[in-house]
Amino acid sequence: MDSIKRENIGKSIVFNTISDKRFKTMKLSVSFILPLKSSTVAKFALLPGLLTRTSQDYPDFTQFSKKLSMLYGANLTGNVRKMGDNQVITLSISGIDDRYAFEGDKISESMSKLLCDVIFRPKLNGNSFCDEEISQEKRQLKDLIDSEFNEKRIYANNRFTEIMCKNEPFGISRLGTKDNVDKVTGEELYDAWKIMLSESNVEIFFIGESSSDSAKNIFTYRFSAHNRTPYKIENTVVPYNGELKEETEVMELAQSKMIMGFRTDIAVPSVDVMAMRVAIALLGSTSHSKLFNNVREKLSLCYYCAARYNRIKGIVTIESGVERENIEKARDAILNEINEMINGNITDFEVEATKLSMCNDFIAVCDYDSGLENWYLSQIMDGDFNSVEEVCQAVNAVTKQQIIKVIKTLVFDTIYVLESK
Repeated sequence: MDSIKRENIGKSIVFNTISDKRFKTMKLSVSFILPLKSSTVAKFALLPGLLTRTSQDYPDFTQFSKKLSMLYGANLTGNVRKMGDNQVITLSISGIDDRYAFEGDKISESMSKLLCDVIFRPKLNGNSFCDEEISQEKRQLKDLIDSEFNEKRIYANNRFTEIMCKNEPFGISRLGTKDNVDKVTGEELYDAWKIMLSESNVEIFFIGESSSDSAKNIFTYRFSAHNRTPYKIENTVVPYNGELKEETEVMELAQSKMIMGFRTDIAVPSVDVMAMRVAIALLGSTSHSKLFNNVREKLSLCYYCAARYNRIKGIVTIESGVERENIEKARDAILNEINEMINGNITDFEVEATKLSMCNDFIAVCDYDSGLENWYLSQIMDGDFNSVEEVCQAVNAVTKQQIIKVIKTLVFDTIYVLESK
């Protein structure tokens, strides 16, 4: 399986080499980790699309596409995600591995240089990005925001997070609002780009079988030209404030959505995090979990009912799609399943089946290069990097007593219902 090698190549800049013989492709990505703030979130959300559109050497999309075609059809992408109280901007390029290029071509070196050009030499108009590209990117970002509003399951999750984590960075959307997007200027985007280069924590991933030395040297050189004062990555685990937050919103939709939120003080780097991961999977993250078997199948109260654990924030969410008349019944049934676990009503079969399902999912995620990248990037806040095999060993070491212990720490914090008319 895979192995990871981490090397510091600058102030808070880590070059990660993941060697894996299974892939015929290679992937190179650069992730910039920045604090999640309402004043900057829309600016940083615009940057990935803007930077992957053109560069100084390839100032229009046609020239850019030709260059990618010359690199055996390489693919360049950008995205933004939320990780705890942080916003993560990722720029990636992927293509065939050097082993399969003609006449010994070093495709990885060419792709590294192109990705560096995208990051360090964008197409600018003085100290501003170009208005035409900004306008196009704003339109696409607002379309994405609209699409998340129209997909009610995503909308419900976003609204729930805003309510539960009000006044917390984690409550801010990773995309910002349409109003904030409209207000961003070319000069502000230029300033945000400079901040991204100078103040972020940077994680670079090279995934493939070929040597990463050339790529590492290129990025070391390009970053060395910038004076950096990176911020310290921080994340706050907020305790329950003693009051259950309840909110209901009514819309025209076929199926009501109910999301229940629980807080726990078990979050990274707690030693009990793995036990909580297994506990929540047993509760509602597998096809044989308690919520699936009892609330959905036996009681037929939900179209879907699933539990998720955010180990960075110490937040557990239980999401369900229900008929309007079954909302209260589903809520009571979900709370009853948690109480059953607290009281120790967990079978050995449930524990072992959950562990097997978790490990199978972990192995499947890492069967492709993007999944492998996400696997290690998701461990940035953990303080340690573990392979699939190592995590599966930790999963299998969790006992029933540990599961009961951690499930007792859950405190019911928020319930949000998006109710059908």
